[in-house]
Amino acid sequence: MGTSTKSPYRTVAILKLPKNHTPQFVTYALHIVRSMTNNVWFPAPVPSLAKVQAAIDDLANAQTLKLTRAVGTADARNDRRRDLKSLLELLGTYVQSVADAHPENAASIIESAGLSVKGRRGPGGRAFGAKRGPVSGSMILVAPRAAQRASYEWAYSLDGGATWILLPGTNTATTPVTGLPRGAKVLFRYRSCVKNVWSDWSDPVAVIVD
Repeated sequence: MGTSTKSPYRTVAILKLPKNHTPQFVTYALHIVRSMTNNVWFPAPVPSLAKVQAAIDDLANAQTLKLTRAVGTADARNDRRRDLKSLLELLGTYVQSVADAHPENAASIIESAGLSVKGRRGPGGRAFGAKRGPVSGSMILVAPRAAQRASYEWAYSLDGGATWILLPGTNTATTPVTGLPRGAKVLFRYRSCVKNVWSDWSDPVAVIVD
């Protein structure tokens, strides 16, 4: 039997930068810096996280000055936003290089940096979500597959995220949840583990239980 020469599926990191909304831009950039800080996958980010943080601070200060409507403050704010955008794009290139070096963990690596995953030359990755289960008060949680051999932890909250209830861990990227109160707004989240390295908890998804 011949060996296939087909190119392997590549997982691609993308930035989802908010357009024309500086406060959201700052929040997004802060999320990336916090996600990468002390992250074992990124021992020496390029550019440095300190440099990116300084650019975030510069943009936040420029935005504050822009609110005074003084002459030139809008242009200065726009310049600082372009500066930060350039640094984030370089950081995205660095994250991609790490993901490319570890293709079996690429999706987990990219998401652990606070970036998003885009599939190329392969099936599109699924987003974390919750769908109605087979009986009333049940849900099925489905997460992106982190790697061929990965484990997952799941949790839900009935009080808006103040406290979280852990569900049994799994070795598959899906799990059922039963016994939920009908009509309740429930938050769900998950995290994955690859080679004993845990990702951060995902952003929660909110569902009204039928």
